[in-house]
Amino acid sequence: MFGSLGLPELLIILAIVVLIFGVNKLPRLGKGLGEGIRNFKDSIKSGKNDEAEDNGSSD
Repeated sequence: MFGSLGLPELLIILAIVVLIFGVNKLPRLGKGLGEGIRNFKDSIKSGKNDEAEDNGSSD
């Protein structure tokens, strides 16, 4: 899907993002996105741990 995206296309996308959000908001946007991904991963890990504990306690 993304195999056809080259450097020129990525630069155009980056330029559009800068125009939409502005240079000052980009660090906050990146930080928020990173925190969201981190929270999602943590919830997935805790869900797996909870599932393993539930399976282990039923023996």
